[in-house]
Amino acid sequence: MRTAPTILHLDMDAFYASAEQAAKPSLRGKAVVVGGLGPRGVVATASYEARRFGVHSAMPMGQARRLAPNAAYLVPRFRLYREISEQVMALLRELSPLVEPLSLDEAFVDLEAGERAWDARSAEAVGLQLRRDIRRVTGLSGSVGIAVSKMLAKIASEEAKPDGLLLIPPGTEREMLGPKSVRILPGVGPATGDHLRRAGIHTVEEIAEAGEDELVRMLGKAHGTHLYAMALARDERPVVAERDSKSVSVEDTYDVDIHDRVRVRVEVQRLADRCVERLRAAGRSGRTVVLKVRRYDFSTLTRSETLRGPTDDPGVVREAAARLLEGVDTTGGVRLLGVGVTGLADFTQEDLFAQAAAAVAASASASEGAVAAGAGEEAAVAEVTGGDVSEEPAVRRWMAGLDVRHAEFGAGWVQGSGVGRVTVRFETPYSVEPGRVRTFSVDDPLLEAADPLPLVEVPVVR
Repeated sequence: MRTAPTILHLDMDAFYASAEQAAKPSLRGKAVVVGGLGPRGVVATASYEARRFGVHSAMPMGQARRLAPNAAYLVPRFRLYREISEQVMALLRELSPLVEPLSLDEAFVDLEAGERAWDARSAEAVGLQLRRDIRRVTGLSGSVGIAVSKMLAKIASEEAKPDGLLLIPPGTEREMLGPKSVRILPGVGPATGDHLRRAGIHTVEEIAEAGEDELVRMLGKAHGTHLYAMALARDERPVVAERDSKSVSVEDTYDVDIHDRVRVRVEVQRLADRCVERLRAAGRSGRTVVLKVRRYDFSTLTRSETLRGPTDDPGVVREAAARLLEGVDTTGGVRLLGVGVTGLADFTQEDLFAQAAAAVAASASASEGAVAAGAGEEAAVAEVTGGDVSEEPAVRRWMAGLDVRHAEFGAGWVQGSGVGRVTVRFETPYSVEPGRVRTFSVDDPLLEAADPLPLVEVPVVR
């Protein structure tokens, strides 16, 4: 393990919710909850104002509404979040060739590999400048942890939240970790935490005092040995620039169980197409197609089919998913569907027969594909939050939080909709004060969906 604190961990603060507050002046300083808005939706991110009411990520949305009934509840806007993430990751890659993204809003950076830091003083200077650059480019805040290892850097960034920086000086790791709860260590979830508590172990120092042999006896060799090493602040894992994906998949959870077999088939085809889009975006192909079906009684069935070779052909994936569906009983109703591809490769096994069949299928279903494409942001919401997909995918839904533009009043966002009406607040990230609110018919021809605006206004070069 290195002796200088040159591993940096960045974690954007309440990322989705902070982005929404920055984009919507009327929500700044207020409780904001982002996630699936349907009865089966879950919280993706809650602002710090909402967390004071006990709302947190992965909580059922219904429970969040009971805890914070006056909060603003919005669907995620993944296009905006990805754009911000790309800006942040570009700043990190300026610091080092070794950047290990963990998600859209979190990453490790090896400052030593980028020759940007060699001791505590230089590492802290880099961290402070990084936070300033993130604020300048995105308008958002991020918390930074710096230490001699990945585990400690991540713990430090969590301790620094919100909007802070914490560097753990070499030699002080055991002292810092000792009095902390065992839950601070990665891999110690509720089950392991309860197991340790029943043995009278509550802090990291008590894990170290228990000894490796006792931990192995309690938790098994692999987990016990690993936990003991973490309690001693030992972590030799390097920062890895490329994390190889083992699979690509998409899934939707439906507010109302689907009973119509034809609708189920259409949904599976749509999911297959989205899966291939993601596969191609990653520059990969796959050999095994996987179908996931969660039925009305919460039983989950998984079926797979291995092809003759890797493919990124949508027709091939659609046909394989359809064959897998034929072997699944959906008569009682379906609450979740998913399509995935595993066995990834960097090349494609050409299949001329499949391509020809796909071309015919594409021609026959062109109109259907045009309608499905309109699902856009709604499909992305359901994919990540397990939340909202319209009972009729072809019908536009004005979902709270999405961007709109009115021919007369300009850019704004949906505050809510229902009973044939949609309420819009007209403001942008650059508005000085909260914007005005107006209500329209859901089919108002002057109102249309719009792309997100950047959070930081780009100056016009003349």
